[in-house]
Amino acid sequence: MSIFFLPFLLFFILLPSTNAGYWPPSPGYYPSSKFRSMSFYQGFRNLWGPNHQNVDNNGINIWLDRNSGSGFKSIKPFRSGYFGASIKLQPGYTAGVITAFYLSNSEAHPGYHDEVDIEFLGTTFGKPYTLQTNVYIRGSGDGKIVGREMKFHLWFDPTKEFHHYAILWSPREIIFLVDDVPIRRYARKSIATFPLRPMWLYGSIWDASSWATEDGKYKADYRYQPFYGKFTNFKASGCTAYSPRWCHPVSASPSRSGGLTRQQRLAMNWVHSHYLAYDYCRDSKRDHSQTPECWR
Repeated sequence: MSIFFLPFLLFFILLPSTNAGYWPPSPGYYPSSKFRSMSFYQGFRNLWGPNHQNVDNNGINIWLDRNSGSGFKSIKPFRSGYFGASIKLQPGYTAGVITAFYLSNSEAHPGYHDEVDIEFLGTTFGKPYTLQTNVYIRGSGDGKIVGREMKFHLWFDPTKEFHHYAILWSPREIIFLVDDVPIRRYARKSIATFPLRPMWLYGSIWDASSWATEDGKYKADYRYQPFYGKFTNFKASGCTAYSPRWCHPVSASPSRSGGLTRQQRLAMNWVHSHYLAYDYCRDSKRDHSQTPECWR
């Protein structure tokens, strides 16, 4: 090897690597394969914006324009379960737009509700979507905002194809999954910091210009309307609010007792190492007396 070539080689080796296009390690277990898909009308009904949704091939397309957004809601409330959907997002300029898939009991407990969120925060040209996960407990998402946000970028372009996003909620833990890869585990550490009341499953698209994109720096621009969110391959399986007491909560791992396997934890740690964009527990500007699960 020539002396001239050696510095060039060292420069190449020390260049910072990019993770774009790299996929996480196999989680080894695939919860989505354990639950049957259902059509939209088997599990859901329109909630608002009926003229801004279209049921198509057992899925649904919902959209936002300057007149309205749209949302849908599960027929049944659940007290635990696996809740998933394959979702495809709008490409291009989507700043200020939220496409969401979430659990909530806000209608049953206005001003004092629980919520578990998967939210896609719209973006500007050339920047990736942010997937935000959040947990609100007994009104902490209402007047006194105490969010528990963890934000991620994704290892793929969510506008190109459908990908499966899911929430597994049991009395012990909440696990967020993307294509069966766990990206977040929120454990029950106390009754005060964990949602236990029945919730419904929702999907929606709406204008959240005040905060959605870089804390409200970029707003929804209706020159690019309509903004679509496409949902299919719905899965909602578990204990409904009407199930007998002996109904056993579902699990994200091979063990019925729940938790994650070592292989699943390795995959989740890989995502955190490469794609975690924000963790509320690591935010020094937050008042962590209101989020005791961060230090227990």
